[in-house]
Amino acid sequence: MNGLKGKTAIVTGGSRGIGKATVARLLEEGVSVLFCGRNKETGLATLADFKKKYGDKVAFIACNMEDRDTPEMLIAKGRALFGELDFLVNNAFPFTAKALDAKYEDWSHVFMAGPAAYAMMIAEFVKQRERKEGAIVCISSISGHIAQPNRWTYNAAKGAVKQLIRCAALDLAPYIRVNCLSPAWVKTDEVLKATPDKTWESTPQAWNEYHMLGQLQEPEEIAASVAFLLSDDACIITGHDLDATSGYLAMGPEGLGKTASFAGSV
Repeated sequence: MNGLKGKTAIVTGGSRGIGKATVARLLEEGVSVLFCGRNKETGLATLADFKKKYGDKVAFIACNMEDRDTPEMLIAKGRALFGELDFLVNNAFPFTAKALDAKYEDWSHVFMAGPAAYAMMIAEFVKQRERKEGAIVCISSISGHIAQPNRWTYNAAKGAVKQLIRCAALDLAPYIRVNCLSPAWVKTDEVLKATPDKTWESTPQAWNEYHMLGQLQEPEEIAASVAFLLSDDACIITGHDLDATSGYLAMGPEGLGKTASFAGSV
C-alpha cells in the first residue's frame, strides 16, 4: 500500500488477536512498530517471533491502558525508539460484558481502558509530535451498532468509539486523519471462549450463517483494513467507521435464509 514504507506506528494490544495481526501487517509493509500489552510474558514471546524477521523494526512494552500515565509514556517511548510517529492504532479494549449486574467498577474499567484510553492516546499522539501529517485508526465492533443480550458495558463503550473518531477527525483535520473500523466475529482467543466446547469445530450458527461471506473473519483480514486506512490510498477518508463485518451489518434476521421460512427462502 502507498505511504506506509519507512513510517512508524504504535499499536496498543498488539500481543495477540487483531492487534498482533496488525503489527505483523504493518511490519510487512515496512513500518517500524512499538506495540504494547498487559501480559509481559505473552508480549515478549510475540516480540521474539517478530524480531527473528524484522529485527530492530519492532519493540514491545508491557503496560495497562487504564493507568493514567500510560498514554504519555507510550508515545514518549515510541518517539525515543523511532523518532517522529506517523501512525496510531488504538486496539486494546476490555471485554467486560455485563448488564444489570454491572457495578460502578465495571463501567469505570470498560470506559477508562476503552474509549477514554483511545482519546488520551490520540491527545498524546498529537501533543508530542512535530510533523503535521498522520493517521489514526481505532478498533470498534459490530457491538457498537447493534443490541446484544447482557452486554450493556461493552456495547456502550464500543459505540462511544464511533462518536469519538468523528469529533477527533473534525478537530484534527486537515492534517491527521482519524477513522475506526467495526469487525464482526473474528477468529481470536476471546471469540473461542464463546464456542460451545471451546473448539472452532463447534462454530455457532451465527458465525457461518449471519455473515454474507459465510465464515468467521481472520485477524489478518481485519489487519489489512487497518493498513488501508493508515495508508495514502485512504487519503480522502476521515471521520469514518468502516464496515468490516463480511456483510453482517447489512443482513436482517433471516440471515442467509437457510433456516427462515419466509423472505424468499424455500
